Amino acid sequence: MGQVLVLNASYEPLNVTSVRRAHVLVFKGKAEVLEELDQQLHSATDTYPWPHVIRLVTYVKVPRAVQRKISRRALFARDGWKCVYCGQNGGRLTLDHVVPRSRGGESVWENVVTSCAPCNLRKGDRLLHEVSMVLHRQPRPPQPVLFIKLAAPKIPNGWMQYLPDLAAETAA
Repeated sequence: MGQVLVLNASYEPLNVTSVRRAHVLVFKGKAEVLEELDQQLHSATDTYPWPHVIRLVTYVKVPRAVQRKISRRALFARDGWKCVYCGQNGGRLTLDHVVPRSRGGESVWENVVTSCAPCNLRKGDRLLHEVSMVLHRQPRPPQPVLFIKLAAPKIPNGWMQYLPDLAAETAA
């Protein structure tokens, strides 16, 4: 249990951090402990609560996912580990630009998708209508909860009340 959920002052989930970093934020007065574990942190002279969920005291403007760097892992997770063209979830997955970079397409969340190797090879550097391909789902910036799921694949029960998007997703 070395991970702590970090919430903004507005209770919006921001990130996952280490217990040490969370304790430093609390100790400096930049965050408060909302949930703690039964165990405690010990220093040479004091005992502190073991943070499990912390909330920043002042609001931090959140860099939206649009500005977050694209990684293959985040992209594949956003697309459900499936090819957006054929829906296949097995085989070798690749990153594909819907509008190819050679045609002015940018490397932004709205222009990159998960593609299986055969679909990516078939599409090449052409536009979708040129090869009669369609997207099964429009690419969008991922929700912030995706990055929390990637940082902590096993979400502790104590975090669920602060992650409504994830709670709704697991209930469905």
